[in-house]
Amino acid sequence: MYVSESRGSTPAAASRTAARGLPGPGRRSAVASTVLALGAVSLITDVSSEMVTAVLPLYLVSGLGLSPLGFGLLDGVYNGFSALVRLVGGHLADRGGRHKQVAALGYGLSALCKPLLLAVHTLPLIGAVLAADRTGKGLRTAPRDALISLSSAPEARGRAFGVHRAMDTAGALLGPLVAFLILRQAADGYDAVFTVSFCVAAVGVLVLVLFVPSRTREAAAAADGAERPSLRAAVALLGRRELRGLALCAVALGLATVSDSFVYLMLQRRLGVPDRWFALLPLGTAAAFLLLAVPLGRWADRLGRWRVFVGGHVALLLAYALLLSHLRAGVLPYAVLALHGAFYAATDGVLMAAAAGSVPEALRSSGLALVQTGQAGARFCCSIAFGAAWTAFGDRSALAGAAVALLASVALSIRLRPAEAV
Repeated sequence: MYVSESRGSTPAAASRTAARGLPGPGRRSAVASTVLALGAVSLITDVSSEMVTAVLPLYLVSGLGLSPLGFGLLDGVYNGFSALVRLVGGHLADRGGRHKQVAALGYGLSALCKPLLLAVHTLPLIGAVLAADRTGKGLRTAPRDALISLSSAPEARGRAFGVHRAMDTAGALLGPLVAFLILRQAADGYDAVFTVSFCVAAVGVLVLVLFVPSRTREAAAAADGAERPSLRAAVALLGRRELRGLALCAVALGLATVSDSFVYLMLQRRLGVPDRWFALLPLGTAAAFLLLAVPLGRWADRLGRWRVFVGGHVALLLAYALLLSHLRAGVLPYAVLALHGAFYAATDGVLMAAAAGSVPEALRSSGLALVQTGQAGARFCCSIAFGAAWTAFGDRSALAGAAVALLASVALSIRLRPAEAV
């Protein structure tokens, strides 16, 4: 968890380094303080969000009686609606270097949505609350990732994102455990989960405001003065071959990436997991993600971020194959969840580290938002299509179709093989 040593730094370079929050010259220093502070915010926020995510499939399907198609629509909203606002969040952050302010707005909006789940019980209202929650995620994700990339040395961005994602995943590991304990102890379990989730999310917003440094206007102006932040300039970034190739691969692979919730529901049905234990299934994914995020981030810096990114989808394909196999118990759940976590460790932060090298600093949030938007929109389509296929043909047929589509997408991505910029 160290960035490369700097040598031969001039006073001007040292000043720019300090403005970005990078480690000082002439020594090996820990990951930038901005990365660690944002990691703490993400850890706390993920405890909150994963508490809800862990119980939401069961709450909607078993508690409210939604069909797989209805759940697929809501899950698509939950995971894909943020695609509609990521470009807006990225653009607002780039104008004047307001990365922290836009991120805080997004975190705050998501926190306010948690208690609203207590008051809604119909499909349209639940969809509206989830859409507002994902709007908050869409606003905050690109500015947060831009802050991470801008405060990290180019050759160590994979490691920096790995550290952040590891801290983020520590929260994802704790969230389902907290939800599980609440469901076992509280009489009105779901209401208690949503209430505690809101309180934890509020703490995360407070930590962001107090401990994450703002990117100064001087640092924003020193980045790339020739690039004026605008939506047209952001879209024009797709003219860059490296970024366009990464975006196309992310979209193609996202179209065959089945939602986490469906993976857990299939595991529950295959293994007969009681409802009270369902919230623990995401712990396996989170544990593997936590253990592998930093090592895979380091390997991505050394071996190539695109290779690791595609390799992560191969791990997901193996998880699909195991779910389609006739194994009933034993190693099945552990292997599926380990591969699922490896998929996220090899793709989540690695894609952003790869894209950051192809985007000028003055448009960093907007450029990352472009890639995130394409990926989130593709996963939104996949969630709806998978829910419809499950309803019409059954879960195994739906997953078999997704596996074939993922295999084709991996082959296409290998053929495209986008170039990488440092």
